[in-house]
Amino acid sequence: MKSLTDFLLYLLPAFALSADETNAIQSAMLDERAVYAVAVSTNRVTTISFPSALSAIDAAGVSTDPKVPGPFQLAHTRGASFFSIRALAPNASANINVRWNKRTYVFELVESNKPVLSLILEDRSTQPSVDPAPQLSPTQLLALLDKAKAFPLLKRHHPDVVSDVDFVAYGNKPSISDFNDYEIRLDEAYRFNKEDTLVFRASLKNKSAQQITYRPDSLAVRIGNRVYHQSVSDASGIIPSSAETTVYFAITGTPDGGRNELSLKNNFTVLIERLPFEPSARSEAK
Repeated sequence: MKSLTDFLLYLLPAFALSADETNAIQSAMLDERAVYAVAVSTNRVTTISFPSALSAIDAAGVSTDPKVPGPFQLAHTRGASFFSIRALAPNASANINVRWNKRTYVFELVESNKPVLSLILEDRSTQPSVDPAPQLSPTQLLALLDKAKAFPLLKRHHPDVVSDVDFVAYGNKPSISDFNDYEIRLDEAYRFNKEDTLVFRASLKNKSAQQITYRPDSLAVRIGNRVYHQSVSDASGIIPSSAETTVYFAITGTPDGGRNELSLKNNFTVLIERLPFEPSARSEAK
């Protein structure tokens, strides 16, 4: 039978703040409708911080007096914006209700050998608002691909059409990602500022004697640790054996629906989702 600690962490996956050696310091948005499950240790102190002074703390199974035993021990100074908590018994659990800014926030404490050492709570209302990404139709997205393909001609003969478009040609210093039997070379990048959309021209080179297939709707770029998936693409899904093929694709906004405002000065890594190799009927016959 699972322990109460395991049950609580399973019950509240959206708000559970499990910790290990790499994420013992965490942050979360304040939400009075959420229950925060916080792992607390017997040999470590967990500090929970609010944006400003707390109004009140109510707790069950929690002691504020070191001389009074209880499953958990809490330390808080009146007027402080934080409190600290430590478990005093294995497999202990308790809850704390904290009153802040005329709202009540609920915490479920569970004893664990992988505690959260610091939980920093942030007020959502103080977060800078993010403009939503433009809502572009498939026809509008395909038109941006066409503009990128015709960019040299438009720039020469109809400069007003591409006046707000930024452009980078990588020329003799292309960004190349090597994936053993194939590589992806980023040749050109365009930024359509009004549409908050970047269009890329990339070359996929098959270095093997076997045809490579991929999902044509899987093109994406990675910038640091974040991946932006395509909003539209012009790609065949096939890289012929010992050959090279060109693809165009676009990314619009961010994965969470905001504007990306990405600069072409970023280091982009182009990604595709490769499909498993399937032997041809002729190969199977042999």
